[in-house]
Amino acid sequence: MNESTAADAKEYYSTTIQEPLAFYGYYTFPYPVTADILKMEGIYDTELLVNLPLAKFKEYFGADAVLFTTIKKWDLSYMILASTLTVSIDCQLKSTTSDQTLWEYTGTVVVDLSGGNTGGGVGGLIAKAIVTAISTAMADYVPYARQANYRALSSLPYGKYHAQHNKDQQVQFIDQTPEETKTDAEPLTK
Repeated sequence: MNESTAADAKEYYSTTIQEPLAFYGYYTFPYPVTADILKMEGIYDTELLVNLPLAKFKEYFGADAVLFTTIKKWDLSYMILASTLTVSIDCQLKSTTSDQTLWEYTGTVVVDLSGGNTGGGVGGLIAKAIVTAISTAMADYVPYARQANYRALSSLPYGKYHAQHNKDQQVQFIDQTPEETKTDAEPLTK
């Protein structure tokens, strides 16, 4: 689902999620196939999936769980001498049997696209402005969306197609959420 202001974020993001899920031992259906099946069922937009009973995913695909991802930010901030690219996602893995949330994660990747230190004086400032403008114009979100996915999914319990499946129950992760954004959630365990 896309809550960002970038209309094309969903299409780009969809190309980045399957590989890390497969790497962590999960079987995934190809995005075009699932999109076609859902369209045949009258679901043309992923935002409609929120209200769909999870048991339907078991019926349509034989899925044990569904990973819901929400793009919170897909932004480019440009200020002549400085530029940043931000990709922020929320993930929830939900059981198709119990509707229970099995795992969740929120993460952000921020990349500095500024020209770095190009020297002093007016010439250095002009060079930095040019490098920043070019970097901003050529910004490719896809590698950073992949990076955000790998960060997020690194705390996901391994799927049944991974050698560490059912061997990772005691792994604990340090919550790196800034204090001002923490909730009363339980600590993350794998």
